[in-house]
Amino acid sequence: MISYIKGEITFKNPTFIIVETGGIGYHVHISLNTYAQIEKLEKVKILTHLHIKEDSHTLYGFADGSERKLFRQLISVSGIGPATAQIALSSLTPDELKAAIISENELTFKKVKGIGPKTAKRIILDLKDKILKENNDMPISFTPADNTIRDEALSALVALGFNRSKVQRSLNNILKAQTDSMSVEELIKRALSVLAG
Repeated sequence: MISYIKGEITFKNPTFIIVETGGIGYHVHISLNTYAQIEKLEKVKILTHLHIKEDSHTLYGFADGSERKLFRQLISVSGIGPATAQIALSSLTPDELKAAIISENELTFKKVKGIGPKTAKRIILDLKDKILKENNDMPISFTPADNTIRDEALSALVALGFNRSKVQRSLNNILKAQTDSMSVEELIKRALSVLAG
């Protein structure tokens, strides 16, 4: 098993990179989530998962261990192959996927090509307990209204140049602590004061 590859990125696009090390160029499939984290890098240490089939050996790459772990959990679900798991991690961030599984929000999976209602139910059934055990700090459940304002605030703050994962953490903490509903504007203002602090 190849655990990671460290080397120079000789080619890069949102779906795969070529990493050269020891004179060999490795073709590594990546998610948009990983691409966003390595987009500006020339050299990289990319964590990998080697998927072996009769007619192919395919490398999938990840910017961090938590995304690779979630990828492996997804492909352990019947009906989810590596390509679908990669699409899921490109359509949603790892945090959004985990929150959807924990809160049993099947509608979130509509954003993912290749995952229908039955498969979404199976993902939730198979992975909810595992993810709950590993992620005690994850939001347990947001109402649909919370999810909507959270998504709008997230888009606005990322557009302002803030780091996506830091923004998600801040928004999750604010929404967990709040007792009454708030507008998108209020949520953005609260998040800005946290992020600027």
